[in-house]
Amino acid sequence: MGRVNGKVVLVTGAASGVGKENALLLAREGAQVMLTDVNEEGVQAVAKEIGASAVAMRHDIASESDWKKVVSTTLEKFGKLDVLVNNAAILAMASIEDTSLELWQKIQKINADGYFLGCKFAVDAMKQNGGSIINMSSLAAIAGMAHFCAYSASKGSVTALTRSVAAHCKQRGYKIRCNSIHPDGILTPMVMNLMANVDPAAAVEVQGDPMARMCMPQDISNLVLFLASDESRFINGAELRIDNGQSSIDV
Repeated sequence: MGRVNGKVVLVTGAASGVGKENALLLAREGAQVMLTDVNEEGVQAVAKEIGASAVAMRHDIASESDWKKVVSTTLEKFGKLDVLVNNAAILAMASIEDTSLELWQKIQKINADGYFLGCKFAVDAMKQNGGSIINMSSLAAIAGMAHFCAYSASKGSVTALTRSVAAHCKQRGYKIRCNSIHPDGILTPMVMNLMANVDPAAAVEVQGDPMARMCMPQDISNLVLFLASDESRFINGAELRIDNGQSSIDV
């Protein structure tokens, strides 16, 4: 316990799924948490579950004014920002032939523009004292996934952005680390809505099926906790895969 004692962490998309698990674990490990989501009722419920160390706000990550408000409120409430977990995103199943320009732009606006804004405001808030930025990318940024054209491109943007931010902060001497996480699939409501024929229990049972490709939200939050803590002090600009070796298989 206490692996992030005294740290102030901002988690986007914290109303459910991975974001919620991140928030719960970080709070249990001693962090004060600012939780945000477009689902205000849901994120307020998570903050209530955590208690006095949590504050929740409605937050559209594609909005620059929302980012300004969220970061300034975090600094007002807690006095600093040590960790940003860029987690909020949207997912749509469509190939290059099925993706409209409207869908493409919608996904880029949230998944790419939103992460750019998060990194930009976090760097400004952290550059005096240092910190850790954790960007949720995907195996789709590394491997070819035919049915996720716009999503893959947006996560590729996140991956390249991560490397750029890490290099910039290192060269400027800001002591800010920036890393990306690359799951293959996570058993969350958003993903299950697209995979009606998947047996949730079997999908994540890696001990029973070594070929299992999906993980639980807790598998992600364990890595987020490590990257938020000082234990990962020498990990910067890394692409960390949580895919049970799928990216190493010639599919």
